[in-house]
Amino acid sequence: MKKSYKIEVDCANCAQKMEDAAQKTEGVKDAVVNFMALKMTVEFEEGADVKETMQRVLKNCRKVESDCEIEF
Repeated sequence: MKKSYKIEVDCANCAQKMEDAAQKTEGVKDAVVNFMALKMTVEFEEGADVKETMQRVLKNCRKVESDCEIEF
């Protein structure tokens, strides 16, 4: 399953860091961040709990970009 989320991030470099962090999160099959559109598209692994996984994604993203926001 794929879902898109609105994000708030300051620069393209930070968006790339968020994408890398999201891709390494348990339950995420793939993640793509579009800085220009301020959007993150996440593809979840089969059977993953979407809400729980997105909480982990946000936590991991904040490790690399402390003031980022993901609306879910």
